[in-house]
Amino acid sequence: MSQKHAGNNQIELTAEGLAELEDELNQLVTVKLPAATERVAIAREHGDLSENAEYHSARDDKELIETRIDQIKSILENSVVVKATKSHQNIGVGSSVTLTKKGSTKKISYTLVGEYQADPVNGKISVASPLGKALLKKKVGDTVTVTAPNGKSEYTIQNIT
Repeated sequence: MSQKHAGNNQIELTAEGLAELEDELNQLVTVKLPAATERVAIAREHGDLSENAEYHSARDDKELIETRIDQIKSILENSVVVKATKSHQNIGVGSSVTLTKKGSTKKISYTLVGEYQADPVNGKISVASPLGKALLKKKVGDTVTVTAPNGKSEYTIQNIT
């Protein structure tokens, strides 16, 4: 992994995102994969593999874990750590923003993160998402328009931390 600016094929991660992926990889390799391998071995002992649903289920689980391990390794190999924006003036990776949607007084808060850290349910949106792209480098008081599958939405930036 590199610490330079992200190029076309590089994946931007914050230091927090990198740590989360490394923790997930460690958990998969040291706990989940060995457990899945053991489940396959135990199920294999139950006889005819062609009709052994437990074996097929265990094997499928193991393959999913191996696929996720490969995916994380690829992300880590192609990632660059981007420094979280410290500025409260302009929005960047790592900024937490409070927005209001046009026609509403309800405040919505998001943190802008790298593409593979996005977790909208927990308020983390990717800088590669339509809203993330619109917010980058904007400041308090700016209004952004986002085109999403459900139509256009307009947001005003209330706060940046």
